[in-house]
This record gives sequence, structure tokens and C-alpha cells, in this order.
Amino acid sequence: MTLDILNAEHEKVGTYELPDALVAGPVKDWLIWESVVHANAAERRGTHATKNRANVSGSGRKPWRQKGTGRARVGEIRNPLWRKGGTVFGPQPRSYDYALPRKVEIAALRAALVQRLTDGGLKVVESLPAETKTKAIGEILRRFGSAGRTLVIDLQPEPQVERAVRNLARTRLVAGRRVSARDLIAARTVIVTRPAMDWVRGILEGGGAARGSEVGLSGPREATELGGVRP
Repeated sequence: MTLDILNAEHEKVGTYELPDALVAGPVKDWLIWESVVHANAAERRGTHATKNRANVSGSGRKPWRQKGTGRARVGEIRNPLWRKGGTVFGPQPRSYDYALPRKVEIAALRAALVQRLTDGGLKVVESLPAETKTKAIGEILRRFGSAGRTLVIDLQPEPQVERAVRNLARTRLVAGRRVSARDLIAARTVIVTRPAMDWVRGILEGGGAARGSEVGLSGPREATELGGVRP
């Protein structure tokens, strides 16, 4: 498959070749679903908590003696069977992240990329301007006919470009090493630079990156504190 490489003025400056074997075959929607569910689960805060009998306020004294009163035996007023007692097996702070096979992540990324290529919503640009303003980035996106949610992918975005894109509604800038199938499938228009496209192609072909820093594998899942609970 041959893609046109455009500049900031939406003028063709070259072509980009994608191997047919890389984009051939049906789009496996279930792989994209697996990747999206995993990314959503990894971003859940998991800060919910309920008070068990150890956290509920109240005395630990036995309300009455064990036998001879005619009442049911009870050990303390924090008993879960009593009103205002502790909660049994209630939700506690935890991480919802789980391990997803690396091959599934890569296959889901390939399926999402093929989906965007089929829809005609993916465009390759030579590069993004290193220093620019929000207005200039907005003009570039309008030349590319971006409508709705727009995803801009650069291998190593410049800080000035990140700040400029951050001010645009429904527009996200993602580093090439952190792009995932969820990012591609959620955007209506995808604008990717040539270096980022080379990186993604290398990942899909099985090389070009160190293990552990693959595309889509270091985005939503990051090191967490407090026992894996996100702040």
C-alpha cells in the first residue's frame, strides 16, 4: 500500500510504502475490543473503599454476657449484622490493571491501523513544526480536513507543540511509543509523522524497539504507587 507524504501546507512531498502483508487480511474487531478494555481498566483509579468492622467507630466491648439474657449472642457493636456495623467483603483500594499478551496488543494495533487506512482517516506528514502556536496548529489541521476527534502522533513531540495541541478541542497529541489501538480507534482523523510511522511499522513487523517499550505497551500501564492504586 502506498501513502502520500504531505507537508504542513497539505502538499505532496513523497510517498510512503507499507508492505501489503502488514495491512492485508480482515480486521479482527475482538482484538481491538480486548485492547480497549485493557486500556480502560488500567486507567481506573480504584480508590473506592468501605469500612469493615476494624474501621467502623465504636467500642469493642461485649454488649452483654454470652448466656442467660435471652438475647442473641454478640461480641461487639461493630458486628456486620448490626446497623452501622462493618461491611463484609466490600470494595477496597486496588488496581484494575491486568496483563495482556504482547502479541494481542500488537495485533490490536495493526487491526486499528488497518481500520483507519480503510476509512481513509490516516494521513502521513513529513514533520510537525518545532515551534508553533495553537492557531498555527489549528490551521494545519484544517488543511488536512480534520473533523471531529483528531489524533496527532509524533515520535518525540516538542514541548511547544504539546502545549499548542493541548488547547485545541477534541485533539490529542500522542508520542509514537505510547500510541495504542484505543487511540487510533477513538479518533476520526489520524495525522502521523513519518518518524512515528516508521516506529509503528517496525513494531508491527516485529522489530525496531527495545522489549518493554513497544507501541501501546507503555501508555496506560505505568508504575503506580500505594500498592498499585492510582492516585
